[in-house]
Amino acid sequence: MLERAAAAVKRDKDKALEMFNRSGGEFHDRDLYVFCANVSDSVETAHPTHKGQKLTEAKDANGFAFGEAIMNSAVEGEIHEVAYVWPRPGSDTPEDKVTYVTRAGDQVCAVGYYK
Repeated sequence: MLERAAAAVKRDKDKALEMFNRSGGEFHDRDLYVFCANVSDSVETAHPTHKGQKLTEAKDANGFAFGEAIMNSAVEGEIHEVAYVWPRPGSDTPEDKVTYVTRAGDQVCAVGYYK
């Protein structure tokens, strides 16, 4: 899903971000979804609940600054992993999560799964 998302951003960023922000569709599958942030300021441009917030301010229940780790690990043409704890959509209970991260132009995009 992340590779398809990065390709979509490269083709037409505005259309891609609109698709990522829309519920359902090819970039939403149960608790899997694409989220993105601007490289320049880390403001989330696509996310089901955090659009407009700074990704670099996100910390997990253990205090790990996973938002900074996501931003710092994003490299064009490469996919990296960041592990942290985060609640599933609709829950308050943190669970182990692994997020795959890449850079697509001026966007850092990611897709995470719960273990």
